[in-house]
Amino acid sequence: MSDADTDAMTEAVAELIAILDLERLETDLFRGQNPKTGWRRVFGGQVVAQALVAATRTVPADRLVHSLHAYFLLPGDPRIPIVYEVERLRDGQSFTTRRVKAIQNGRAIFATTVSFQIVEDGFTHLPTMPPVAGPEGLPGGREIAAEAGLALPEAIAAYFARPRPIELRPVDLRRYRGGEPREPVFNVWLRAAAALPDDPALHRAVLAYASDMTLLDVSLIPHGRSVFDPQVQAASLDHALWFHGPVKADGWLLYAQDSPAAAGARGFARGQIFDRDGVLVASVAQEGLIRPRLD
Repeated sequence: MSDADTDAMTEAVAELIAILDLERLETDLFRGQNPKTGWRRVFGGQVVAQALVAATRTVPADRLVHSLHAYFLLPGDPRIPIVYEVERLRDGQSFTTRRVKAIQNGRAIFATTVSFQIVEDGFTHLPTMPPVAGPEGLPGGREIAAEAGLALPEAIAAYFARPRPIELRPVDLRRYRGGEPREPVFNVWLRAAAALPDDPALHRAVLAYASDMTLLDVSLIPHGRSVFDPQVQAASLDHALWFHGPVKADGWLLYAQDSPAAAGARGFARGQIFDRDGVLVASVAQEGLIRPRLD
């Protein structure tokens, strides 16, 4: 990776940290800014992460998020800020619950319920990480776009080449070549592209941001398509995320994804996120629109 690429990715991470530093307008009212990306709509992972930050700022520091359940209601407009309204549902001895509504132009574009818990010990069992290649020997970013013989479609090459706050290294890129139907499984290593401050809440917010990347696309693998296909209309509809343990979002994490079902123009996908030592740190589930365009 060139020094220019490293600088661009560091700048992208700094911008992500900045957009997650919400402005407090009132006790339970916050405002979030959007990055200047040129996108036609706000990235769903950004709204998930900003809503999580808003909820976190109304909760005692000794409680960390353990789950969130969200619905994407309307596309977000990247040209205007997003207001986050937090409702305090419960403040218990062990658990705290918040509901967050994201608002633009007086309308809710997103809603989520977030649950926090004090740190506790208890029964533990965890799955084994899939046996895949480690991130060190895999191409990423511009290497993917430039590597000879990959024959990636232009939109996919541009996606991986663009400087971003989350570095992605797919274990297997064959699904993007040729368009043949394959088993609905996709493994990708990811991490923040630069070091993050030592703040557990921020690391969880960054992982929430990253959890919306690549997941819905898995539901199109059995059909030989992807969300980059101009003949496919794709959008996240809901999103659920569970945290099982400590998270270091600036260290390599394996996002193991699969899609057990698609029906009714909707695709369902699941993800398990493991740290570099093979410990499961989070689980994700999502349903999204995957509608063939008829025009």
